Amino acid sequence: MGKSVVVALADGFEEMEAVISIDILRRTELSVINAAINNDLLVKGSRNITVQADVFLKDLAIIPDVFLLPGGSAGAKNLAESEVVNDMLQACFQQNKIIAAICASPACVLAKAGILEGKKATCYPSFEKLFSPQVVYSKDAVVIDGNIITSRGPGTAFEFALSITEALCGAEAAQEVREQALID
Repeated sequence: MGKSVVVALADGFEEMEAVISIDILRRTELSVINAAINNDLLVKGSRNITVQADVFLKDLAIIPDVFLLPGGSAGAKNLAESEVVNDMLQACFQQNKIIAAICASPACVLAKAGILEGKKATCYPSFEKLFSPQVVYSKDAVVIDGNIITSRGPGTAFEFALSITEALCGAEAAQEVREQALID
């Protein structure tokens, strides 16, 4: 199996952030697994769009190359409160895997878990107040600090997904996807 990405889906997830990321990443040779954190493979997003997950996160027996956390205020809150998400997050962090979070998730999930201490990061405007003083907040669309990739929100989802693509597959692969999808 090639490199893997696990997208954690919680009720209330931001659909654009999840679906754009999944789509862009699946245009490469990556294995993208949509994992539900609750007890239903049908996960309802913040705009009442339902997505069917591939598996339950609790049933995964792998530590992925990328653990991706979409935002959405309610979705991020649900991710943050999930023991299985936090266990996967800590396993990825300890193994220096890429942790990618967008919108409310950098603040609600990563900051809460202590993953961002001493790092530069971004998030949806106003959620930065949840960052500790040890987190360097940026208004950049996408911020990469070591193995942590953060992004601001729905409008930055393409750049977020392309940054993950580049981190895993290289600049040439990211540029190829950018051109195929007509992303300026």
